[in-house]
Amino acid sequence: MVTVYRQPGWKIAVYGREHGMPHFHIEGPDFRCSVSIETLDVIVGTVPTTVMKDACRWAKANRSALLAKWRELNS
Repeated sequence: MVTVYRQPGWKIAVYGREHGMPHFHIEGPDFRCSVSIETLDVIVGTVPTTVMKDACRWAKANRSALLAKWRELNS
């Protein structure tokens, strides 16, 4: 697992040895979800709306870096 972005109370992480579509995780003390890198849609899990909004803003601006990290960890 590689944390690629952190805010107070939550983080964005990319895991290795995963399958399926390229995705990242948004994790906090009481929530976790997987989000498609391409569409920024939640695949599974839950996340507070404000966190999702902030995470997707960051992910959209850093989509190519997220995809490169996912490919590196899952090749």
